[in-house]
Amino acid sequence: MRQSKAALCVAMALFGITTVGLAEGEGDVTFGVGADFMTNYVWRGQNLVDDWVLQPSLSAAYRGFTISVWGNSDIKGDTADDWEITELDYTIDYSGTVPGMEALGYSIGAIYYYFPGGDATTEVYWGFSLDVPASPSVTVYHDVDEADGTYVSLGVGHSFSELGDLPFGLDLSASLGWGDSGYNDFYWSTTTMPSIGSELNDLVLSAAFPFEIGGVSVTPSVSYIALLGSDVKDSDAYDTDNSLVMAGIGFAREF
Repeated sequence: MRQSKAALCVAMALFGITTVGLAEGEGDVTFGVGADFMTNYVWRGQNLVDDWVLQPSLSAAYRGFTISVWGNSDIKGDTADDWEITELDYTIDYSGTVPGMEALGYSIGAIYYYFPGGDATTEVYWGFSLDVPASPSVTVYHDVDEADGTYVSLGVGHSFSELGDLPFGLDLSASLGWGDSGYNDFYWSTTTMPSIGSELNDLVLSAAFPFEIGGVSVTPSVSYIALLGSDVKDSDAYDTDNSLVMAGIGFAREF
């Protein structure tokens, strides 16, 4: 999702795959727990919750396989009751490096999105990343259930483990998302805009400042998110401006 663990984590973040535990060796089993407190819940440019959220996660990894569960809780009741779980995502992923090309990493997997109340959909995905400066990556997600559409994410990123005498690192990343007509019609169309063609969806620029306290990884972060396509910008599906700044802090522990 191979490559160094730092580059791996950047690629996973750009891919949008939620895993906290990553196996250090082929024979190791790693478990992870995490929780992020964010000012918004924004997914692929969609401002799904325009207020504070809690996003807990659990994962287990072994020999390249990772299974994870991620959730979103609406803390202040913007879209549901206070602290109600509005989404649960179940992911299974297999990641490795292409034989004979150790700098070229790959990931394949599936994500089941469940929304309490009965709605659900499933995506399968595949992606590649390069263990070179800027860690370029590409991931293709195809909804095989409700949306029947495709979303493509291009990303770059770089991690600085040390910043002089400062007690934290710096992770910089950028991603660009594109959706086909099936994907965009499902997620962005409204009664005032019933059909949306294939176009660029979103740009995300992020900076994170990781450090560790007592074995717990702590990561404050800030992201600038902008909608790009003209139809996506004109859609009022999520009642939001065409750009916003999202911030938060994450906590993670591996076992």
